[in-house]
Amino acid sequence: MKVVAITACHTGIAHCYMAADRLTDAARALSIQIKVETQGAMGIENKLSKRDFDNADYILLAAEIKLSESERFEGKKTVLVSVQDAINKPEFLLKQFK
Repeated sequence: MKVVAITACHTGIAHCYMAADRLTDAARALSIQIKVETQGAMGIENKLSKRDFDNADYILLAAEIKLSESERFEGKKTVLVSVQDAINKPEFLLKQFK
C-alpha cells in the first residue's frame, strides 16, 4: 500500500514535523509505504510530485492551514485530519487504510 501525506500547521515550526515523523514511524511499523511532505516555516520540504499523488492508494492531509500547490491532488480522494491526530494517533489513522 502506498500513502502520501502532507502535514501543515499554523506556525510551521514544530508540529508539522512531529506529525511527519510520527506518521513515518507508524507506517514503517505497519509495513505501509509512505512519503510525507511538510509545509512549514521553511516552505515546502520533501515536495511530493503529481506522480506521487497519482500513484498513491491514499492521500492523507494533516493540516490546519490552506495547503500550497493543492492543484497537485485536486480531484483525488483525500482524508483530512488534524495535525494533533497525526501526532497522537498515527497508527490508528493509517490502519483505516488497510
